[in-house]
Amino acid sequence: MHGDFDRCVRAVQSKDARFDGWFFTAVLTTRIYCRPSCPVVPPKPENMTFHPSAASCQQAGFRACKRCRPDSSPGSPEWNERADLVARAMRLIGDGVVDREGVPGLATRLGYSTRQVERQLLAELGAGPLALARAQRAQTARLLIETTTLPMAQIAFGAGFSSIRTFNDTVREVFALAPGELRTRAAKRGGRRGNPPAYTTPTATPAAPTPTLGTISLRLPFRAPLNPDNLFGHLVATAVPGVEEWRDGAYRRTLRLPYGHGIVALTPHPDHIGCRLTLTDPRDLTLAISRCRRMLDLDADPVAVDGLLADDPLLAPLVAKAPGRRVPRTVDEDEFAVRAVLGQQVSTAAARTHAARLVTAHGEPVDDPEGGLTHLFPAPEALAALDPESLALPRSRRTTLTTLVRHLADGTLQLGVENDWERARAQLTALPGFGPWTTEVIAMRALGDPDAFLPSDLGIRRAAQALGLPHTPAALTARAAAWRPWRAYAVQYLWATDDHAINNLPA
Repeated sequence: MHGDFDRCVRAVQSKDARFDGWFFTAVLTTRIYCRPSCPVVPPKPENMTFHPSAASCQQAGFRACKRCRPDSSPGSPEWNERADLVARAMRLIGDGVVDREGVPGLATRLGYSTRQVERQLLAELGAGPLALARAQRAQTARLLIETTTLPMAQIAFGAGFSSIRTFNDTVREVFALAPGELRTRAAKRGGRRGNPPAYTTPTATPAAPTPTLGTISLRLPFRAPLNPDNLFGHLVATAVPGVEEWRDGAYRRTLRLPYGHGIVALTPHPDHIGCRLTLTDPRDLTLAISRCRRMLDLDADPVAVDGLLADDPLLAPLVAKAPGRRVPRTVDEDEFAVRAVLGQQVSTAAARTHAARLVTAHGEPVDDPEGGLTHLFPAPEALAALDPESLALPRSRRTTLTTLVRHLADGTLQLGVENDWERARAQLTALPGFGPWTTEVIAMRALGDPDAFLPSDLGIRRAAQALGLPHTPAALTARAAAWRPWRAYAVQYLWATDDHAINNLPA
């Protein structure tokens, strides 16, 4: 979009927040870059230039605006709509792969050479993988500076910087303030307004022998509208005891992370999602936030989705009644694939029971002083050694589950954000016991394909028949061609016609 100058100018002049994250406005006279909805008086069009990413602005020598804080915009929805090299690379960079494995590790995961990856990112985003990762590190650093009392040295390494000097130089270059000045400004804003402008005050871990991040609270932005009913309703109705729970108006769950583990509490609010993270290692902060955003589908563009679905006269009333439905996804693709198999041809309650038994027998225990979470969901490596006879499942489903976890554990099947959706579908379909429903529900909720569709799902067929839509799988698939590339969102609207717990925000 950044290449359409007139359209970008109109978005900036109207301060349209729907375009935050789609592009960034760089002002030639002040050398500052902003989000489209920046509250200041818009610059003259001849003084504007537009960039596809914050990293591109920083590469060109522009500093982040201190009013609109463009680095905290919702992510571009493009990266969750596409499965090409650039989109897959951006999802991996968002997960912190460059910080952990470097550009060679990023290229290896994508199956391309480092030169090919750098060339394509530069062509589309105006910045290479190192610059994009650097911009993300700067944003994480600012988050920690403004919302914690951690020492700057710990923040530097927690945000992914290799040295304190690099951390200091980057913060000064991106924000035109030293790290200490950022913290002072945030404290003054909090004092004037009663709380920080973008985050709530965290609880530090006192008297720890080795400094840890402890608990941090922040706000996750999204593009309005967002309907939380089916989003949180689905997560809570299918929650695995010990791994997930609904407590005090928040969805809580455990997180398996590269450097340790964490617990997150996510609370829906009209203009943001409250996120309270407790981590055992601060280096996991970027990935934890990324996974929570993906699970709640917060980078989606609901205006574009609802606009297309509302063109169908039979779907239009559903969209008008509750716009902004999101696709409830997952924080762990392997976990969801296992749970999808456990949920084959059984009720939601039975699927939860089967999953809870696996967790109790094979999950890793965790402490949760604030609630009732007890375990991490077991990793494929732990499940690969389980005795099939110990599973209270039909023999055919035992074979399906044990084959799946074996392929996940040895790496022959990978469901991470770097994967091509069609290739992953083909691999899943080749496994015993994987039909269209299981494959597509994993594509929708684990792989994140916004066009995944479930025409054979009983709830979808009942809803289609009630609305006057074709209700046989073949006929419904043909009718749904007009809903592409957003058929996964059409599934949410169709499911919402049923009186089921997944469609209701818990009390």
